[in-house]
Amino acid sequence: MSLAKEHEFAIPVRDLDAAGKPFRFPVRAAWLRGALEGTDVAAPDRDGDLEVRLSKSGTDVVVRGRFQADLVVPCARCLEPAPVSIAEDVSVLVVPASAMREKAGKGDEDAPLEHADVIPYDGETVVLDDLVRDELLLAIPMIPLCSEACPGISPKLAAEEPEPQPGVDPRLRPLLRLKKSLT
Repeated sequence: MSLAKEHEFAIPVRDLDAAGKPFRFPVRAAWLRGALEGTDVAAPDRDGDLEVRLSKSGTDVVVRGRFQADLVVPCARCLEPAPVSIAEDVSVLVVPASAMREKAGKGDEDAPLEHADVIPYDGETVVLDDLVRDELLLAIPMIPLCSEACPGISPKLAAEEPEPQPGVDPRLRPLLRLKKSLT
């Protein structure tokens, strides 16, 4: 299997030098859907964009750039789909995995494993897939809203609630309604 099919954002280190080289990748909607599987985040049908410049310093590779993508997340107030545009800068040092293991084995307190802006590569290819996924997830707002004026979940549900039953904790009423709807 070729490297291009295994990873979406892979760059051979042999093509790099100290002057740096720019790369541009589409962040395909299909890749986004796969990368975000298992989360509440969805990807629309539009592709995003990843532009990076990689330069080599010895065996280390410096990556700087920017990515952008559109995502859809549940609104924090009403749970309806809320579109979110992500545009983030990327800056990371990529070091050979063997060097990371060596430093970690020596108990070096400045080992690259403990730095968020350092990632490993296999010595031949820099793969940015995990970095892009992590940056996308971290860029999602903590409280995404479908609009600033979103009123939230409709209060009419409380008005439709049956009369309180004696001996039932009011916090358990939603479970009681669910039980009745299933029987």
